[in-house]
Amino acid sequence: LQGGVREHVAMLTSLGRETILVRTPRDLEKVAGLVIPGGESSVMDKLCRIFDLQQPLRERIAGGMPVFGTCAGLIMLADRIVDGMEGQQTLGGLDVTVRRNAFGSQVDSFETDLDVPELGPEPAHAVFIRAPIIEEVGPNARTLAAVDGRTVAAIQDRLLGISFHPEVTSDTRWHELFCRMVDETVSTETSP
Repeated sequence: LQGGVREHVAMLTSLGRETILVRTPRDLEKVAGLVIPGGESSVMDKLCRIFDLQQPLRERIAGGMPVFGTCAGLIMLADRIVDGMEGQQTLGGLDVTVRRNAFGSQVDSFETDLDVPELGPEPAHAVFIRAPIIEEVGPNARTLAAVDGRTVAAIQDRLLGISFHPEVTSDTRWHELFCRMVDETVSTETSP
């Protein structure tokens, strides 16, 4: 509906994955997993409601569909948001509390390498652009990466939320992790 869709499509396509752009509830029925990209979370929230996607998305998330939220996508997945626009809602599912633009404005954007054992021994390069921060990780989620002791990546069951933009780097490991989550879900759902 809004945000950095093309870059995620390119990354997933480079990994040999078929992608479908989700704009309607009918589109949502066709996917085994969903990437919610970076963009503007308050606009995404409004568009989800305008296009009647909010409730179907909440139902699919609650039903175990794998979802990968980057930057604004993390905000959309969070159960709690501390500084949303008036009336802003999230889809929920990820037991975290987030703060929008926690690292500052566009001019405060930065890049850094993260230690992410879940992705292997090599550091993961991360690009932070008007990034949110995970202020609290609830008991159902766990931290995957942090910057200066502040959580920037969390996972819970089939939900993966990160503060930064891996789709603008050459590192495919975050998308590979998401693809494994989708494959495991599809395998579980199709096994006798």
